[in-house]
Amino acid sequence: MTVSKMTWRPQYRSSKFRHVFGKAATKENCFDGVPITRSVQDNHFCAVNPRFVAIITECAGGGAFLVLSVNHPGKVDPHHPRVSGHRGNVLDIKWNPFNDYCIASCSEDTTVKVWEIPTHGVLKTLTVPWKELQGHSRRVGIIEWHPTANNILFSTAYDYQVMIWNLDSPEQVIKNPVRTIKHHTDVVLSMSFNTDGSLLATTCRDRKIRLMEARSGNMLQEGSCKTHKASKALILGNMKMIFTSGTSRYNSRQFVLWDQDDLSTPLLEENLDGSSGLLFPFYDPDTHMLYLAGKGDGSIRYYEISSEKPYIQYLMEFRSHTPQKGMGVMPKRGLDVSSCEVFRFYKVVTVKSLIEPVSMIVPRRSESYQEDIYPMTPSNRPALTADEWLSGVDKGPILMSLKPGSELTEPPSETKALANSMDTHRSWSRPGMPQHSYIQDQQEVKEASDLVEDGRGQTHVINGEDLALCSPPRTENELRLKFLKQQEEIRRLRELLNQRDVRVKQLELEIKNIKNSQTQS
Repeated sequence: MTVSKMTWRPQYRSSKFRHVFGKAATKENCFDGVPITRSVQDNHFCAVNPRFVAIITECAGGGAFLVLSVNHPGKVDPHHPRVSGHRGNVLDIKWNPFNDYCIASCSEDTTVKVWEIPTHGVLKTLTVPWKELQGHSRRVGIIEWHPTANNILFSTAYDYQVMIWNLDSPEQVIKNPVRTIKHHTDVVLSMSFNTDGSLLATTCRDRKIRLMEARSGNMLQEGSCKTHKASKALILGNMKMIFTSGTSRYNSRQFVLWDQDDLSTPLLEENLDGSSGLLFPFYDPDTHMLYLAGKGDGSIRYYEISSEKPYIQYLMEFRSHTPQKGMGVMPKRGLDVSSCEVFRFYKVVTVKSLIEPVSMIVPRRSESYQEDIYPMTPSNRPALTADEWLSGVDKGPILMSLKPGSELTEPPSETKALANSMDTHRSWSRPGMPQHSYIQDQQEVKEASDLVEDGRGQTHVINGEDLALCSPPRTENELRLKFLKQQEEIRRLRELLNQRDVRVKQLELEIKNIKNSQTQS
């Protein structure tokens, strides 16, 4: 009688992100005393870029939001000036990915407004927008900027329509969108673009997931699942997959993975828990990591996405005792690469009136730049103009390196065009402004363009941080961190000098060899 032995081998999956951990900021690095909105809209309520953090606030007599400097956390003045030009509650805010001083907001007053933020922040209350978009008949719930084309904005409202706006239009009040998409039979719950912005995925209250051409609105795929009610959707970069989060038939929280080319049946379904809060999904195409933050939870789950089964691999969970109402996300160009930070959230904590940064960090012993976890990432320069995109051109994002010392400098022609457009924006957005102020603004723009022509007006941005606006360290930890950054920069420059010295010696030897060969001949 023979006995067959069964061998069991654990399936370990090699990943450089297996040990990523979340690190909440200390109290002095949080934004405290923020009057956060009491709106029940399922949005993030917070938007972040490397210069500013914007938070929708509670106020009487209309809607408003705060714009604070990222580099100056701490107690927020209760009388801090706000951006308050809406007649109804503000429901969503989004920064322009190509202009850190431009933000869009939508409201219950059926309008979308685009604002210019002054260079040094909001020092007095702003009430007059740069652009006002009027086209929806009911309250506007969600807005999204196009990921590669400049000044193209998408909006959707409770009138079940998705509208495309061209902000390069000369009018201050734009009443006619470029295109209106009318495929939806109920309220649109989310919108998501692919990497080059040619595709748009939406979820709707009618339980259907739709994939369409972003420019024309032509329907490409439509799918639904009887056991899944999708709330939020994400196109996972160029992986040809769509991720949706929502609830199952029995109201347990659930996520589903779909094949982008076939929405008839899902690739994967997984139930999480029985909590009632909405799941906010965030995807990082550089690391292929997916983050799930529950509304009303204190935890953030994170996974790794692959193109092969099982598709989604659970990594770890960041847990906190403070529940979040919304989340803001810092763009990759604003991360601290010296501490191996790969993602940063800004938690909106209503119970403490707090905005709390949470950094996701890859543990590494080396203090040098880790190229394997920081591939080339989308920059803050548009790949297309609005007219190019509307004419039928699709192009991927312009990429940049996060390596310290790599500088982002705008070409002179682009900077001059930007200065001219800012001058025109000011003349449109500030009617009735005193003549001497207008002339002074024109003179500032002229001086900036002259500096660019002379080659002295380049804006040096390192790791998403403007050197001219860097704040001095206020705590011992900040001082130590800046000291370590300086030491790393000095070490890097010394290595570069050593390499140059070696190269110079090699060239001198080559010249000597050539001279010797010539004399012998």
